[in-house]
Amino acid sequence: MRERAFTLLELLVVMAIIATIAAILLPVLSQARERARMTGCLSNARQLALAVYTYTQDYDEALPPSTNYAVPTSVPERIWTRLIQPYVRDTGIFVCPSASGSGFPADWSQRGIGSMGYTAATAYDPAEREGFASPATLLHIEEPARTPLFGDTASGPTAQKYRGYVFDPYVGQPNSVDPRLGTPLVADRDLVLELNHLPPAQLKPLYARHFATGDNRGLATLILADGHAKTYSAASILAQERGANLLWRFR
Repeated sequence: MRERAFTLLELLVVMAIIATIAAILLPVLSQARERARMTGCLSNARQLALAVYTYTQDYDEALPPSTNYAVPTSVPERIWTRLIQPYVRDTGIFVCPSASGSGFPADWSQRGIGSMGYTAATAYDPAEREGFASPATLLHIEEPARTPLFGDTASGPTAQKYRGYVFDPYVGQPNSVDPRLGTPLVADRDLVLELNHLPPAQLKPLYARHFATGDNRGLATLILADGHAKTYSAASILAQERGANLLWRFR
C-alpha cells in the first residue's frame, strides 16, 4: 500500500498553525519568566532588609549609611553593600535577576553595577553635600510601613554615571504639602541614559524595569522599612499622595 505524502499546501497550513500557536504562547511564556524574575527580586530585597535590621541591632539602631563620605574612596566599607555583607550568605542577593549588566558592588569603583539600590536618605556626609551630618537611625522612620528602604535601580558602568547601589529621594519631584512625599527620579525607562547630561549626584533614579512598557506602567520592587515587599508602577510612585502615597524623604 502506497503511503500518502503531504502536499505543499498541507505543509504550509501546518506551518501557519504552528506559527500562530507560537505567537500566542511566546508572550505568555515571556510574562511568566519575568514574573519569576520579579519574585526572585522581591525575595532578594527581603533578605537585604533583614540584613539591615540585623546590622541595626549591633549598632544601637543606627542604619547603615548608603554612603559614608567621611572615609576615603579606597575603603570598601564606604558603601552600604560592604557594611552588611557580613550579615548575608550570598552576594547574589544584591542583584535583581531581571537586571542586565548588574553585579555585587564590592567597592566604590563598582557602585554603578548595583541593581537593588538603598535609599540615600541614610547617607552620612559631614560636609552635607550628598548626605546628612548625622547618621540615620530607626527613630527617624516615623511610619515604617510607608517608608521605602530598597528599590530597583538602573545598573551599568560607573564611568557612564550609573550609581545603581543607591536611589536618591531628594533629586526628584518635591511635594509642597508634605515634604516627606517627595519622590526620587523614577520611570520604566533607563533615566541614566535619558538624563545623562546631568551630573551623577542628580541622577540615582529608581528603575521600574518589570513589565516595562515605556509609559511608566512598568513595576518597581520596593522593600519598606517594616520589612514587607511590594511592587508599584512608576506612574503610581510619581502620583505621590494620589498614588503610592509613600514617605521617601524621612529626614
